[in-house]
Amino acid sequence: MNVINDAANKSEFAYDKLEKMITFRELKPGSMVSEKQLADSLELGRTPVREALQRLSYERMVEIHPRRGILIPQISLECQLKILEVRRDIEALCARFAADRVSPSQKSRMTALANELEACANKQDDLLYADLLKEIHILLVQAANNEYLQLAMAPLQGLSRRFWFAYKNETNDLAEAAHLHAATLRRIVEGDPEGAVQASHDLNDYLSKMAHATINQGARVN
Repeated sequence: MNVINDAANKSEFAYDKLEKMITFRELKPGSMVSEKQLADSLELGRTPVREALQRLSYERMVEIHPRRGILIPQISLECQLKILEVRRDIEALCARFAADRVSPSQKSRMTALANELEACANKQDDLLYADLLKEIHILLVQAANNEYLQLAMAPLQGLSRRFWFAYKNETNDLAEAAHLHAATLRRIVEGDPEGAVQASHDLNDYLSKMAHATINQGARVN
């Protein structure tokens, strides 16, 4: 049983749990669920679940249909390619700003995260990898020190993570992606804006190549 006292913590807990349930398809793409079902499954009241759903709706991880329920959108190649088209330059700008503005404490955490992500990839631990990847995405926009970039990046990163976990190759993609994410973090820590931009572009190129490779798989996951 979940014992969470603070209202904000309950909302954050609900958000994190629901995002993970969507990303790892515990909530099936194309399915319709109710707010009450979700609240019951999380052992929470409906208010924190409603607040979490509003955030997820902004990030386009769910679609809220009044009097009908909550739709979990399908995962599609077309959407992922559109996301990456926008994400490429926004994330590179974020990396450039972060390389110029990153604080000493953020540098320390980025170095640790780069190492932790690569070690996690070697262990093939998807759940821990997802947690680390989300922390990296959050830290990147924090280091850029621009709240408008944060507003732009949140839905792009969340949806992109969802697609990647649905289609990644079980044996190769964790390690390759970890290396590319780690390279971006290390260029930021070094205070190398141009290197950070190039590393960010390399990551996006990999994600685009991986997305196109899903054509052979059929770009829908149930």
